[in-house]
Amino acid sequence: MGIGIRTENLRKVYETPPPMAARGAGFSFIPQRSGPKKKFELVALESVSFEIRAGEIFGLLGPNGAGKSTTIGILTTRTEPTSGRAFIGEYDVWREQVKAKRLIGVVPQRPNLDFSLTAREILTFHGAYFGQSARERERRADELLEKFKLTDRATHMVRTFSGGMMQRMVIARAMMHDPEVLFLDEPSAGLDPQTRLLLWEIIRDYNRQGKTIVLTTHYMDEADALCDRLAIIDHGRIISEGTPAELKASIPGGYLLRLRFDRADEVLLDELRKLSGVNEVRPVEGDGADLYADRGGQLIGPIVNATQAAGSELRDVRISEPSLETLFLHHTGRSLRD
Repeated sequence: MGIGIRTENLRKVYETPPPMAARGAGFSFIPQRSGPKKKFELVALESVSFEIRAGEIFGLLGPNGAGKSTTIGILTTRTEPTSGRAFIGEYDVWREQVKAKRLIGVVPQRPNLDFSLTAREILTFHGAYFGQSARERERRADELLEKFKLTDRATHMVRTFSGGMMQRMVIARAMMHDPEVLFLDEPSAGLDPQTRLLLWEIIRDYNRQGKTIVLTTHYMDEADALCDRLAIIDHGRIISEGTPAELKASIPGGYLLRLRFDRADEVLLDELRKLSGVNEVRPVEGDGADLYADRGGQLIGPIVNATQAAGSELRDVRISEPSLETLFLHHTGRSLRD
């Protein structure tokens, strides 16, 4: 049957700086005004609601600091929300934590392995935490070590592993107790292309068993390739939700042409808006314009003519085909990797 997930108006306000805040990771700060000193407040999530169907791969897509990891933290009982509710199946995550935890497996953003253990010990100890018998632990460990291409390193201390091998171990550990819901927080960050493709296939295979998978990423190709549906989040708010195809189809015209001029005034922008096939023109700081259209390279000639007619000079053109990155730029004006 599978297990579904839903959130209702999740809000998270940090009253002390979280680790990422020091690096300016995109959270929404409440400005401090002059006068009596006010307590620290940092809004990480604001009214986040969504529903994940049982047995689907659902993605949370957004730049660093957008609120992806905070959302996952709440759903996996690591971060308590300021307000709102979250459910894993029928269980309220923050009222029935033990029952919810038995249904989930979690892959954190950074490997957190016990370096004093071997690969096999990490898996079998994890199985013991969830009440698996000795025979079941050994069988499951063998199966996962083979699946993640780690059989020949089963008796080695994980401190000797490469970064990619450690990441595979973390995912194998999360799957050890065969959870109904698997949370993966930026699982392919830092992986080489071959390991990344292996991970994608493992995720698809696990999903084919009826498991629900929640994936956070800022890789557009990963979200496009894996997710049945996804939500794009920025500054703690959901800005768009749907299937990858639906989201890409919602972009005005589909194509994005990022233009840079020596001077971009209203006369030039008006000339660009008159071009055939152009759906929208947005000014960009620094004498630029984002032009959304139903075609790409064919518009270069007309753009050059319109620029000359307006008394300006075209300095640079970048063309993007319909993509999740283009969608994000349309909603926020910045890249998913910013």
